[in-house]
Amino acid sequence: MALVQRIPSFSSNLRNWKSTNSTNHKPVSSLHYKTQITASSSSPFTEKHSVERYQRDQWLYKASTPSPSPPPPSPNQQDEVFVRENDIASQLPELKKLLEVLREKRESGCRGGDCGPGDVFLVGTGPGDPELLTLKAVRVIQSADLLLYDRLVSNDVLELVAPDARLLYVGKTAGYHSRTQEEIHELLLSFAEAGATVVRLKGGDPLVFGRGGEEMDFLQQQGIRVQVIPGITAASGIAAELGIPLTHRGVATSVRFLTGHSRKGGTDPLFVAENAADPDTTLVVYMGLGTLPSLAQKLMDHGLPCDTPAVAVERGTTPLQRNVFAELKDFATEIQAAGLVSPTLIIIGKVVELSPLWPHCTKESSCLVESR
Repeated sequence: MALVQRIPSFSSNLRNWKSTNSTNHKPVSSLHYKTQITASSSSPFTEKHSVERYQRDQWLYKASTPSPSPPPPSPNQQDEVFVRENDIASQLPELKKLLEVLREKRESGCRGGDCGPGDVFLVGTGPGDPELLTLKAVRVIQSADLLLYDRLVSNDVLELVAPDARLLYVGKTAGYHSRTQEEIHELLLSFAEAGATVVRLKGGDPLVFGRGGEEMDFLQQQGIRVQVIPGITAASGIAAELGIPLTHRGVATSVRFLTGHSRKGGTDPLFVAENAADPDTTLVVYMGLGTLPSLAQKLMDHGLPCDTPAVAVERGTTPLQRNVFAELKDFATEIQAAGLVSPTLIIIGKVVELSPLWPHCTKESSCLVESR
């Protein structure tokens, strides 16, 4: 078994751009790798009904209640629909008021009565670690009037927002969309037309399974200028965190990004297994927890060796990161036993055993490590 080291927990205070010293590492020898989690640990991201979300977006609820609180856990989908619709209705008065303020500000600053719309920035915030942000992303985030942010934008990144800017949560989870994609489009358009500088914050990279292309296309058709600020996609950031090269001479000649989502919301992934079972290709599966058992079986049925190394990474690059390493034949079972939750990234391929964290010490893996 290979030695595994705990990744240090970084406390981020990026307003002052100070780096912190890492904690002492303790070696662990285990198939299931995780950081130390205490009872007080909370998600590094914005969960749908978290206290942090309502505190951050408190300005939206002034017309209804001065101190909004998360609703109680919902037992069924009908209750979730009610919560969503009630939440939107509560926010509308303040959204309309902000639009009026922005329009008045735009008109008062116009010369000759001809003012163009504001700009929209699609900004990728990386996989979770705020220190992976680009300098351009930080500058744009700090200059925004309004920021629409997803669930997988880390809380530390949101601390960079200017005090007078407004934040609006538009995140989505399985079974609960705080805003539909069409509603997000209309919000971006309305505030851009009012002259605001609007930032659309997305985890990872906005154009890699982030629906950024749809938003860009919609806004450009309406005459709105859109600028894309790329982010480090989860595949690159998490693979680097684990010491996994996505391509490697003599081991993997290509890498393929796959979505684990099914268009019909079932347990079968999109139909990619037939042409994805290439032992010389690294597969990276986004949003694949629900469909992994089916995908893994299909990959093996189409010729991918059952002992192909694989890793699943929950909340990658954050202090709460957890990893599960296993061979493909045992992969789904090990993930279920570990109880991994979304967001989890999956990497399948021979390059996984190049990671110093890979626990299966074999002659082949030793040779692969020496060839780097």
